Amino acid sequence: MIPSQQNHVVTTIDTMPPESITTSPTLVQRIRKVISRELAVTLALGQVLSLLLCGIGLTSKYLAVDYQANTPVFQSFLNYILLFLVYTTTLAVRQGEENLLAILKRRWWKYMILGLIDIEANYLVIKAYQYTTLTSVQLLDCFTIPVVLLLSWFFLLVRYKAVHFVGVGVCLLGIGCMVGADVLVGRQQGLGDHKLLGDLLVLGGATLYGISNVCEEFIVKNLSRVEFLGMMGLFGSFFSGIQLAIMEHKELLKVHWDWQIGLLYIGFSACMFGLYSFMPVVIKRTSATSVNLSLLTSDLYSLFCGLFLFQYKFSGLYLLSLVIILLGLVLYTSSSTYVAQDPRVYKQFRNAGQPITDTPTLGALEPSVTYTSLRQDIEEEPGIRVA
Repeated sequence: MIPSQQNHVVTTIDTMPPESITTSPTLVQRIRKVISRELAVTLALGQVLSLLLCGIGLTSKYLAVDYQANTPVFQSFLNYILLFLVYTTTLAVRQGEENLLAILKRRWWKYMILGLIDIEANYLVIKAYQYTTLTSVQLLDCFTIPVVLLLSWFFLLVRYKAVHFVGVGVCLLGIGCMVGADVLVGRQQGLGDHKLLGDLLVLGGATLYGISNVCEEFIVKNLSRVEFLGMMGLFGSFFSGIQLAIMEHKELLKVHWDWQIGLLYIGFSACMFGLYSFMPVVIKRTSATSVNLSLLTSDLYSLFCGLFLFQYKFSGLYLLSLVIILLGLVLYTSSSTYVAQDPRVYKQFRNAGQPITDTPTLGALEPSVTYTSLRQDIEEEPGIRVA
């Protein structure tokens, strides 16, 4: 190389801006990016919901098995009454557009349908235990997850990446391990004479749960958590009260009331109220899909409690199942989902009774919103136009 060329090369390197010299991220940096404090908080919040659901299952089992109190509608009715006393009364004392009467004037029939869906979802799954096995309920109840994925794709316009489907698949594999462990240790409680009917009840309840969860995600992210819970308390207590009077008034008369049964009902109501109150907080931070994946661990917590309370048999596959489900959650929450956003989307629900003005399609749309499992931020890539 001649001296003039050498000087030219050195000059070029020296004048390069520092930000243009990049290095590829190392494996440690990638792991730190995935496993962060936000991810740990997200996983912890999901497990709090699972523990509350575990408490609901344990109290229900004690009431049904030890005290022969088969009152699923009455148990749900107590929860809706608590929601009414706390959240519906909160809406009643508010002023302006967030007042109870103003909300009912705009959207009463939509919340009425949503309340009926929520009531019947609870009833169908609890009723299914009388006809089918516990293993079938655990397996078929996972049908909520594909329902939520499908409805989120078409109605919430959520778009997933390959890693999200891999995470869901890993979580379902963990449920498969748990069901296999149930078969190995012989846990076949709940076998009835009409197993097909029980399986259909579970599938119906799981479908209704999926619809309810997707509607809840939209409402808490676009309207208000208190509005959702207040409407559930209003219509849930009204319709579950009617269903209770028609279907379970004789069962209530058969209950031998004492302080132990009273404590079990109080414990069930507290766990159910906590689940309903806390779930919108977690859904707003994450998504309905992420919450349903987190709830898969509730059966394992119930099992671990049952080892001491009901003398269940233990299998190492249960621990393997817990590890696999948590791994699937980490995979799912490690990457952001995004929303194909259009300004015209969901105007019907927010402004019921008002004509929807069509927005011009020329020009750039608003930037897409990224709903991650951890937070909301602005998508770096251009938004997807939805016709």
